[in-house]
Amino acid sequence: MLSPVVLTIVISALAFATPREIAFSRLLPVAPAIAAAMWPVIPTILLGAFCLLVMIGLSLVYSDLGTPYTAAAIAAVTLAAAYTSRVRLQREETLFQIRLVADAAQQVLLRPLPRRVQDVEIESLYLAAQEQARIGGDFYEVADTPYGVRLLIGDVRGKGLSAVGAASAVINCFRENAYDQPDLRGIIHRLENSIGRYSVAMLDPDQPEHFATALIAEIQYGGGQVKILNCGHPPPLLMRRGEIRVLEPTVPSPPLNLAALLGDDYNIDTVAFASGDQLLLYTDGVTETRDRAGTFFPLPEWIGQLGPVAPRELLDRLHRDLLHYSGGRLDDDIAAVAVRCGHPGVRQGPA
Repeated sequence: MLSPVVLTIVISALAFATPREIAFSRLLPVAPAIAAAMWPVIPTILLGAFCLLVMIGLSLVYSDLGTPYTAAAIAAVTLAAAYTSRVRLQREETLFQIRLVADAAQQVLLRPLPRRVQDVEIESLYLAAQEQARIGGDFYEVADTPYGVRLLIGDVRGKGLSAVGAASAVINCFRENAYDQPDLRGIIHRLENSIGRYSVAMLDPDQPEHFATALIAEIQYGGGQVKILNCGHPPPLLMRRGEIRVLEPTVPSPPLNLAALLGDDYNIDTVAFASGDQLLLYTDGVTETRDRAGTFFPLPEWIGQLGPVAPRELLDRLHRDLLHYSGGRLDDDIAAVAVRCGHPGVRQGPA
């Protein structure tokens, strides 16, 4: 923020200390031009006025510096810098308002998950691939239902802001039906219908249809098990006493909005989930992150080397290591949810 002042002082000192043939004074218009990029209008004008006074002072020492021309340049650049500063501030204010709207939209679409539901500890991670975006085509949600803790994670075809609408349709449908449908298949059928209606209503020539991979997990209260319905989504990882298990579905289920082509036979797998066990749900943006050599991120091996950690620490390290592995740039949206089973408790009713 002080660089325009420092530059003015340096140029003025050189102009007074060096022979007039070098004419450092001709660089004085640069200072208000730089100030326009970071200062408000009034300070920018004041800096230009100071530069003009410096030039007048130099003319008293050196009479043939071409003072009228340099002074005219300072005045012209200062006026242009003041206008540029005003336009910049207006755009910054507009951008700030847009970010407020984006934050509100994110709170509605991808609201923060509860840190704990009954005896289940929950943490989440979300990284949008599109620069400056906070939301994208990946999504997750948690519901404290009469049937247990139900978790949804999924990935809409495409990435960034173009996939937000389809993700919103799936999330809102899950929020309505997770509490009413006694069976996970009933929820998936509703999600299938929701994204199908959205795809028809929002037909885009560049993207003729929308589909999404999705995974629903149901952790029963005090039951010691988790039910998983995986619709074409990357398999979750189960961490139990230092061992890593990839929970591949025994029978594949079709992604959302592809049941008409692949059939609507949805399979539910049941896996033991005891106290201390941890489950990592994630989207393909995690496993498809590449290094400079084009090698995919080795998620199971990475977790195996990590050792036992709490869900929050697990996702924080995953975030850091993914950025380091990819060189700081992500090519796809990333979502991950880590859940850990605590000591079994007595079900008291939805929170």
